[in-house]
Amino acid sequence: MLYKIKNELSKIKNEENGQGAAEYILLFGGVIVIAIAALLIYRSYFASGSTNLNASTDVNDVRMAMNTS
Repeated sequence: MLYKIKNELSKIKNEENGQGAAEYILLFGGVIVIAIAALLIYRSYFASGSTNLNASTDVNDVRMAMNTS
């Protein structure tokens, strides 16, 4: 009986089925933390009205710059 219990505990100790899932959870958690940190850092940049973020004018500026050179 004691041998069976030791054998089962040994199997449980060496089992690695859940390890991959735990690593993915840690990886995605790290990515989420980095994304939130970047959002907090650049929040004031995008929220202020001093930035002229307009994709169509930016594309036109790049096209004009390429045509002049």
